[in-house]
Amino acid sequence: MRIEPALATFLEGGVSIVVASSGALNRPTIARAGGCRVAADRRTVTLFLAEPQAAAVLESFRSGGGIAAVFSQPSTHRTYQLKGPAPIVGPLEPGDVPRIEAYVRAFCAEVARLGYRSEAIRAVVWSAPQDFVSVSFAPAQAFDQTPGPKAGAPLPERA
Repeated sequence: MRIEPALATFLEGGVSIVVASSGALNRPTIARAGGCRVAADRRTVTLFLAEPQAAAVLESFRSGGGIAAVFSQPSTHRTYQLKGPAPIVGPLEPGDVPRIEAYVRAFCAEVARLGYRSEAIRAVVWSAPQDFVSVSFAPAQAFDQTPGPKAGAPLPERA
């Protein structure tokens, strides 16, 4: 599936990003991502996870588990979910660390608008640059998860 340009902009913005998978015993694992990169062709999404905090979910990915990623804007609750088969875990590419830093600033600013201290939010989403790995996947399904009558509705697929 191809991600619409407006959705790609949203995914790469200062939104909360939580990823999930299920491990060997089909137990759920989750982790918070430190940003997102949508490929130029908008067919692949790459998330940035700090290995120490995301060890269980990364192990699930490395053993072939699928991915569900939720992107939610705290100030509006606008939310989307992307699902895909086993993602590829790899190293960061050049330019990813500045992208992660920009994401952390944008997410802290988003949450600060709600009255939370940026320092506290930064402590939750930031890690040392060398701790981050990339997790890339081709979304097979996408859903609007914004609370309301359309919650759970699949997004239209684009070629």
